[in-house]
Parts: sequence; structure tokens; C-alpha cells
Amino acid sequence: MQKKDELLAHSLLFSGLPAEQLQEIAQICVSKRYTKGEAIFFEGDPGIGFYMVASGKVKIFKMSFDGKEQILHIFGPGEPFGEVPVFHGSPFPANAETLAESEVLFFPRTEFVGLITANPSLALNMLAVLAMRLRRFATQIENLTLKEVPGRLASYLHYLMEEQQRQDKVVLDIPKGQLASLLGTSSETLSRIFSKMTEEGLIRVEGKTIFILDSERLKER
Repeated sequence: MQKKDELLAHSLLFSGLPAEQLQEIAQICVSKRYTKGEAIFFEGDPGIGFYMVASGKVKIFKMSFDGKEQILHIFGPGEPFGEVPVFHGSPFPANAETLAESEVLFFPRTEFVGLITANPSLALNMLAVLAMRLRRFATQIENLTLKEVPGRLASYLHYLMEEQQRQDKVVLDIPKGQLASLLGTSSETLSRIFSKMTEEGLIRVEGKTIFILDSERLKER
């Protein structure tokens, strides 16, 4: 793994901070390794700190009473998660589990709050990340409540195009079963939609690579 301060310097939360502050943060965080499919925390666990992905992928999800999983977000290297309890010490509102063998950094709440108190610029960075996270969730809620599944998939493909900075193709960063959960549908329904979009000439699917054949028509879904 990269040195802690190097990873922190390139993260969403700590980018732009001076080297001295990055070293202080690196001193309080603890590296933890997890195997694929291992739980990091459960909904209702005490919020004693937050995490950042160093390598691998982590999903945040909730489970319904009938056992259906709804993925709320998927985080990759450099992205923090579980940070909301830092501000008020409430329990975690969802579950976190690895999608691959992963290494995460854990930031104890008490020590981190002390750093925020001494470094207001760190608090501003956290607020910016939380504001961005809120916008993402607002978009996800809009997609799940106002759009049919084809529209949700189209929105996600356009999101990947922006994130991967590509116009003609995207690479799915999660298995299709996990993507179905993220979009609030079943694997079978998602497969049918992929097939229909292929028949309509909107996309071409080759494994995890989705070739975007008609971006404008895809936006209209």
C-alpha cells in the first residue's frame, strides 16, 4: 500500500492540506485489511469513527425486512465512508461490506474531532465531501422514485462516462448482480434491459465493457 500520507494527499477528504497536517492525520488512522465479502460494520453499530478505502471496493447497503438488499453507494480508493457519525456520535445508519479484498484506513472519532478543532480547513473539506455525497443521494433517490429501470440504467451509464472520462464506452466497476441492487431491480430484469438496449442499437455489451453506440438516445430513456 502507498504510504498513509501519500494516500491521504490524493483523497477527496484531505487533498490540499499541508504536509504537516497530513502527517498528523496519518498518525491517528489505523490500517485494516478485509477479505472479499467481509463486513466492516453493521447498521446500528456505534459510530466510533469513520473509514477510507485504501484499496479494493466497499459497498454501503441496507436490508429490508424480507431480506432484499438495496445498495446505497459503492466506494473505491481514496473515498471516505461512514463519516456522518463523526459529528454527533450516532450509530451507523447502514451496513458496510467489501466487494473485493480491501484495505481501509480507520479514523477514531475522538482523535479526529481533536484534529478538526485545531484545523478549520479540515472541517471545510469534510463539509464539501458531505455536500457532494448529499447531491449524489438526491440524484439516486430521484432515479429510484421517478424513473423506470431503463432510465436508471441509462443514468448510471452516463455517470460512468463522466467518471471514467470516456464517450464511447464504459467499464462496469461492479458485478451485474450488485448493479441490479444499486438500481433497485433484479438481475433478471437488468439482463432483459441490457438485451433490449442492445437490440435498439443503444449499446453493445462485451463482458464488463459497455460500448455506447447512441449517447443521445440513451439520455432519453
